[in-house]
Amino acid sequence: MDARIERLVTSGQFTLDGGTWDVDNNVWIVGDDREVIVIDAAHDADAIAAIAAAVGDRRLTAIVCTHAHNDHIDAAPALAERTGAPVLLHPDDLPLWKQTHPDRAPDAELTDRQTLAVAGAELTVLHTPGHAPGAVCLYAPALGALFSGDTLFAGGPGATGRSYSDFPTIIDSIGRRLLALPGDIVVYTGHGETTTIGAEAPHLQEWIDRGF
Repeated sequence: MDARIERLVTSGQFTLDGGTWDVDNNVWIVGDDREVIVIDAAHDADAIAAIAAAVGDRRLTAIVCTHAHNDHIDAAPALAERTGAPVLLHPDDLPLWKQTHPDRAPDAELTDRQTLAVAGAELTVLHTPGHAPGAVCLYAPALGALFSGDTLFAGGPGATGRSYSDFPTIIDSIGRRLLALPGDIVVYTGHGETTTIGAEAPHLQEWIDRGF
């Protein structure tokens, strides 16, 4: 298997509930020299050009959205139009998606335990609501990888202080679905640096105790 993981960082703004914040996002490209998938096509036209340049002449088989906050999906429709790749999103996040793209629906739904294949690697969709109702993570055991979107970061769970989010739900998702994975699995996050399941697992009760 020649599949590998590439990281591209794009910059822009996250907007929700009347607030706007400057953010840097991780765009993950998974595949080989022939075909790839893109996880979270973030931000604006400059980002689309950067993502397309990173993909190069490889076939883009899917644009996977870990959730539908605007900073993770802004570039998805335009990248799909440019490459012909379908946009995949869990249906529970359609209300958030429509806030950003009211006139363009995703091309297909992500479902829990669905498997996506690229370059000989398989990525299993894990529905992990909490940060957003349709949030998903992608687990690729052969790559030793979990693509966590904004569900789990180095140091704790994703934010749950805004619309469509819920702290007990994200704690349940992390505890049941993610921290049960092998400790050496590398967590490729939606923002910031990577971590591992083993580094985060001992802190679950701390997060619960402080509501974070």
